[in-house]
Amino acid sequence: MAGILGRFKTIMEANVNALLDKAENPVKMAEQLARDLEDDLGKVKAETASVMAEVKRAQRAYDECAETVGKLQKYAEAAVLKGNDADAKAFLMEKAEKSKTLESLAGALDVAKANADKMRQLHDQLEGQLRQINERKAAIRAKAAMADAKERTAELGRSIGGAAESLSAFDRMEEKIDRRLDEAEAMAELNTRKSDVEDLMAKYDVPEGGALDDELAALKAKLGK
Repeated sequence: MAGILGRFKTIMEANVNALLDKAENPVKMAEQLARDLEDDLGKVKAETASVMAEVKRAQRAYDECAETVGKLQKYAEAAVLKGNDADAKAFLMEKAEKSKTLESLAGALDVAKANADKMRQLHDQLEGQLRQINERKAAIRAKAAMADAKERTAELGRSIGGAAESLSAFDRMEEKIDRRLDEAEAMAELNTRKSDVEDLMAKYDVPEGGALDDELAALKAKLGK
């Protein structure tokens, strides 16, 4: 019994929260602690069952001995009533021996009960720690899931931001191309207008001298100039 209690002393005194807070990977640490405690709890349950069985055995032995002591007392009283003092003394002597045995059995029963109480306390504490670890494990997993979700959201935000920057750059490039096209069209329009004027001017261009001068003189004469 002392060995069992000593083996689980560190478990009884362990600060589960401190262990998890210091762990590099709290989820894995919680899972490992849960596995260890489940294994230890199985051992404690087996030992507790054994100690409780010892309590029942000691109680049964004590009750049987106490019943024998009671019967011997009654037999001694019956012998006295019948005047058989020798028989009464024999019963009383046997009663004295059985009473000593009863005292020993009472001590063994007290020890068995104390051991059973300690094992039950250890069992209950281990169960409490196991529940605590499982609760912390669930909370840690939830926090880890939230952290992963935030990381994915941040990554998605960076991706969207990069895409937005790409679209913005594309828009600027498209605007620049549109501006160049507008300028080219304007230039083409100007070139077209210049060509029309030059064609019009060519209609009025005539060679200097010769027949042209004669034609002009004739025109002036007609017009009285």
